[in-house]
Amino acid sequence: MSPEQAARMCDRNFGVGGDGVIFALPSESADYAMRIYNSDGSEPEMCGNGIRCMARFLQKLDGSEGTETTYTINTGAGPIIPVIRGDGLVTVDMGPPILEGPKVPTTLAPTQGDVVINAPLRVADQDWEVTCVSMGNPHAVVFIDNVDSLDLHHVGPQFESHPEFPARINTEFVEVKSPTHLKMKVWERGAGPTLACGTGACALTVAAILAGKTSERTCVVTLPGGDLEIEWREENNRCYMTGPAELVFSGDYAL
Repeated sequence: MSPEQAARMCDRNFGVGGDGVIFALPSESADYAMRIYNSDGSEPEMCGNGIRCMARFLQKLDGSEGTETTYTINTGAGPIIPVIRGDGLVTVDMGPPILEGPKVPTTLAPTQGDVVINAPLRVADQDWEVTCVSMGNPHAVVFIDNVDSLDLHHVGPQFESHPEFPARINTEFVEVKSPTHLKMKVWERGAGPTLACGTGACALTVAAILAGKTSERTCVVTLPGGDLEIEWREENNRCYMTGPAELVFSGDYAL
């Protein structure tokens, strides 16, 4: 399938409708490899929510539903290991966050060591404070008082294409409800506003700790599409995401 065909498939009026198309591919060094096209045809390194969906798809394919199942999946961000629990929730070892500014990548000047934390940035004629984290793909995290009042369609595209982010950027706008509860809206690079972003939920939890918004390393992140549990483990510096993935329908699509 070409990127253009994937974009047409994602069209919510003339295609199936979706934020992206995921391909489960053979791999010599893992159980499977994952590639994904965004709804605009661009190809990201990986997709946190997408890999949960892919794991449930593979479980249905191999008939292991109802049992705890683990897969190793190669992605553009490295190997990812989702574990489908007996209750159907999927826990994914998302790996360690990448915090060095140039590796995110961003050209914003580091504010603490080589990390960009609460760095000033002017976007859409407003002044913001931005914390930058990569989870294998780049994220800018902005803490605001009320995400419901945010004009996401106005500011999101301007963050995505800002010259301080040479690979473009996923942007999470976060409201701290409590030390263990974070609420967010996301503008995804190549997809726009989405109901959930797994790598973004991990990135914003890391950013909340770095920026002093919480000292808790396990948080519930409320996204427009539901809740995820995110843990940034101190002992191994890795992020773990737990959330649902459910089959909606299956069928044939004419390219």
